[in-house]
Amino acid sequence: MAAKKKTASKAQETTLRHLWLAGLGLVAVARREASTAANDAASRVESLKKQAGKFASDTQANVRGGIASVREQGEATAGKFSAEVEARLAPVLAKLGLKPQAKATARKRKPARKAAAKRTRATTAASKPATKRTVRKTAR
Repeated sequence: MAAKKKTASKAQETTLRHLWLAGLGLVAVARREASTAANDAASRVESLKKQAGKFASDTQANVRGGIASVREQGEATAGKFSAEVEARLAPVLAKLGLKPQAKATARKRKPARKAAAKRTRATTAASKPATKRTVRKTAR
């Protein structure tokens, strides 16, 4: 009979090398997961910034639209009130012999001459020398 080789199936024993390799694997996986988590957090922050900016611009547009509509209503009401006051005062002014004034928007003012004022200041400053200030020394 032929001799049979017996293969003993030993249970693997945990050695220091196995612990070292497991630790290295754990560190590599933890590092990869931390990097992924940091990237995810950064992308979430960016998306939140974009959402906040969009929300702010939408809110600002809504407020401006609301203010514009309120302004238009106020101007219409003021125009009606002004017309009513003028209509009621017209007979009184007619009885007093006063004419209603023309609207102020028809008149325009001419701009003031600035060049002449600049020339007079420049010539007076050039002819007059600056005076020196005296500084007193205090005794200590």
